[in-house]
Amino acid sequence: MKPVKRKKVRWLLLTVIAGVAIGYASWFLPTMAHVETAISKEGHRLTFRTKGEQLQIYKDGQWREYFVKGINLGASLPGHYPGEFPIRQEDYLRWFGQMSELGVKAVRVYTIHQPVFYEALVEYNRQRPDDPLYLIQGIWSPEEALSEKQDAYLPEIKQEFRQEIEYAVGAVYGDITIPERPGKASGEYTANAGPYLLGWHIGTEWDPKMVVKTNRERREEPVYKGKFFEPVKGAAPFENWLAEMMDLTAQLEAEQGWQHPIAFTNWVTTDPLSHPGEPILHEDMVSVDPTHIKAVQWDAGSFAAYHVYPYYPDFFRHDQTLQTLKNMNGKIDPYKAYLRALKKAHPGMPVMVTEFGVPSSLGVAHLGHLGRDQGGHSEQEQGRINSELLREIDAEGYSGAILFEWQDEWFKRTWNTMRFDLPEDRRSIWMNVLTNEAFFGLLAMDSSKTDDLIIDGKREDWEKLPHQEKQQITTRLRGIREVWMTHDEGYVYVGARLEKPFDPEREKLVFGVDTLPGGNRHAKELPGLALDEGLEAVILLGKGEESEVKLASNYDFHLRLYGKRYGMLPIREEETKDNSGIFSPWKLAVSLKMEPPDTKKAYPFEEVVAGRLYRGSSNPAQPDYTSQAHWQTDGDWVEIRIPWMLLGFTDPSSRHVMSYSEEKKQFRAEQTKGIRLIGMRFDKQAGKVEGVSPDKPISLTAWHRYSWPEWNQPAYVERKKMSYDLYQKALKSIPDYR
Repeated sequence: MKPVKRKKVRWLLLTVIAGVAIGYASWFLPTMAHVETAISKEGHRLTFRTKGEQLQIYKDGQWREYFVKGINLGASLPGHYPGEFPIRQEDYLRWFGQMSELGVKAVRVYTIHQPVFYEALVEYNRQRPDDPLYLIQGIWSPEEALSEKQDAYLPEIKQEFRQEIEYAVGAVYGDITIPERPGKASGEYTANAGPYLLGWHIGTEWDPKMVVKTNRERREEPVYKGKFFEPVKGAAPFENWLAEMMDLTAQLEAEQGWQHPIAFTNWVTTDPLSHPGEPILHEDMVSVDPTHIKAVQWDAGSFAAYHVYPYYPDFFRHDQTLQTLKNMNGKIDPYKAYLRALKKAHPGMPVMVTEFGVPSSLGVAHLGHLGRDQGGHSEQEQGRINSELLREIDAEGYSGAILFEWQDEWFKRTWNTMRFDLPEDRRSIWMNVLTNEAFFGLLAMDSSKTDDLIIDGKREDWEKLPHQEKQQITTRLRGIREVWMTHDEGYVYVGARLEKPFDPEREKLVFGVDTLPGGNRHAKELPGLALDEGLEAVILLGKGEESEVKLASNYDFHLRLYGKRYGMLPIREEETKDNSGIFSPWKLAVSLKMEPPDTKKAYPFEEVVAGRLYRGSSNPAQPDYTSQAHWQTDGDWVEIRIPWMLLGFTDPSSRHVMSYSEEKKQFRAEQTKGIRLIGMRFDKQAGKVEGVSPDKPISLTAWHRYSWPEWNQPAYVERKKMSYDLYQKALKSIPDYR
């Protein structure tokens, strides 16, 4: 089925002021919108344009230099993948209001959304004609085909991208019916969001190897001569291809009577700069240069758009040429130095950073200078760092900053945890706080018991939980009177009533976790403990960094992957044996061992402890609040929430845990019947566990398991993070107009 385009009258009202081609226009069909526009000599409407190195908006009868305060919007909700397009009109309308309250002036989407998105945007903006929320429309390129076939000029790739461009222009202007397509938006588009468009953002982050091969194999391609865009002399074949796609976008929009600035997506990996300190060769092997494409009779112009994060690629830490500039706090700041160099490389052209930010996650995937890591941040830290990056982008003369992103998205995966997501097609159904990519949002998508069980050391919340939502667990060791368990999509919760208040200065509270046959039946750090069944994990609560989750060394999948399989970590033979008595700190890789010829020189393997448990309150109204709160105690009550993966779960929704065995050097998961939990008090001074004896093994196999029914659709709680308020203050400190 081919797309159906509706022909319509291009505009109903045009006022020309004083004989010049500038005026006000109202654009009515099919959905009315009121915007102030200038009119080009060719009769096209313009609200935004580029002039020199500035972006401009037509406001109050004149062109004014403008700084875009934007945010990226994903297409998913918990329990769904983006291609399912689960977001409803009421969700969009609520979010648009919250974005405006935040101080955001533009929302960027990466691809075509369902008709309801454009309908909601038009409806929302009709209620606020003097301060609309503008749209930056992304157009998704054939990413998988480009990566697989490594040639942008293949007819099927060009045709697919050209078709997507046609669909996108039609969708924005409410002038198309898109047929159903697997994983992509479709339907009848009638809402005209064109007047609220700020610009086009075509393509995705380019695979450098694909760019190199395209440039090499397509040297003889004729230079593209476009109506509105064309490459400059000496442009590479891939840039020639991009000029053609930008020109097609412009031609289709011109048919609608409008012009808007156009950019192609770019990232640090394919920027026009040289990075002598970059370890990995393919991260600095080729450039895709926006200045190699020029606008021809396109008054709206073009701009450069880059995704720039402070922790990736690795040259942000290693390149000494960026260790030269101090930030507003007087500290050497490679991010600021990079921004300055990148801006300088685009003379006469506006530049925007259209992705930046850090996540509020327990997991970490890369380390950054000044603690700007990819993960491991509380919401307070996320807000502070995002605000710092925003101010640096503004201070370096950029034309806009588009934060990544609006909402948390559970379906996301990360390089250092994705091997542990088994089955991998169920990632969207549960919340894995070790996967940092899922937690860039300012709008949290919390697991369902977030409001029901506040981590504050109080028992009252547990007493209010319905009986069917909690289970009392057998406890037979001295010092612990009773133990309760429950769970949600993100955590296992444990509440324990003690015989006397817990004193982390002189003791540790320990909970052993058994999910599978195997593991440690004794522990070197828990003298006297003897069990008839092994533990996969132990939860340790104590003073400061003593609080953490550890894994049995032969179960530890970080050690198995990077030690046993890849040889990047030293591993002792005793650590590979069942019942070794060794529990390993829960770690994540943040940088693999790198050696020539893949890198310029050798770099060691790097890892971080990810199993640390933070004491505090999950109640934002409390002075000890932290979004990373895992446990708290008050009197004789202790409560804990433990992220599922820390206990070995690869998918709690189907009760799958990491197996001890592997298949063809690949991890495998198996279903557990539940969790056996044994609580203990360890006296630091005496150096032993209360109430245990090696001569009297505990029959853990006779203990009750905590179990739960599988789930296929999660519940969740939507909440503004503390980073929202901090970023709001930063946005308000920057004027809209230059």
